[in-house]
Amino acid sequence: MAKIPIALQLYSVREEAAKDTAGVLAAVAKMGYEGVEFAGYYGHSAQDLRKMLDDNGLKVAGTHIGLDTLLGDEFEKTVEFNQILGNKFLIVPGLPPERTASADAWKQTAEIFNEIAEKLKPLGMYTGYHNHSMEFKPLETGELPWDVFFGNTVKEVVMQFDVGNAMHGGAQAAPFLRKYPGRALTIHVKEFSATNDKALIGEGDVNWSEIFELCETIGGTQWYIVEQESYAYPPMQCVELCLQKLRAMGK
Repeated sequence: MAKIPIALQLYSVREEAAKDTAGVLAAVAKMGYEGVEFAGYYGHSAQDLRKMLDDNGLKVAGTHIGLDTLLGDEFEKTVEFNQILGNKFLIVPGLPPERTASADAWKQTAEIFNEIAEKLKPLGMYTGYHNHSMEFKPLETGELPWDVFFGNTVKEVVMQFDVGNAMHGGAQAAPFLRKYPGRALTIHVKEFSATNDKALIGEGDVNWSEIFELCETIGGTQWYIVEQESYAYPPMQCVELCLQKLRAMGK
């Protein structure tokens, strides 16, 4: 099986990255991460960020952006910015309430993503959606929002499954990785623990070996993306420990 590279979602170290983006990227590369996923650009131009990435041998595993940046006149600007970065994954990490209020709203939202995916396809780029916990709470129809959305989107819409967020909503990753094969092109490696809200990867309740096996066989996964949002130690130390724990698992 091909080895899947590991990136860091920079939201994990957002305060540090806002103060010293170049320094954080250098440190992240030195830790051994192969890429990063953005959640904001800290006031830098795409050209400046690309130079920082290239200087440290880092690739871009994706970016988290609002749906509005992929609509109307914003679409071309967003595409151009990300082409300069060398990023092909344009992931939406949340939606306004009117797009998620009912099964019909989710279906209409799915159609919007299908249209975006169609426009991105000739450019070799993808859009996708990242879960929190509400996507696993049944709708008025009894269906899960996650299933309504991914059941009505084309296969090119990336299912960026956040393992820890889903478990907060009472859902396991494995059934969804099986149900939607080939769609988890990027996945958020985030721990969940019922007893320790500061657990690092490997310290909680997630069955990582099952998830990694699915990603590496049927998931189509191109990037593992570490995200740590709670901190037993300073954030930079936490993300370094997360990578070390993944390496100890053979990743």
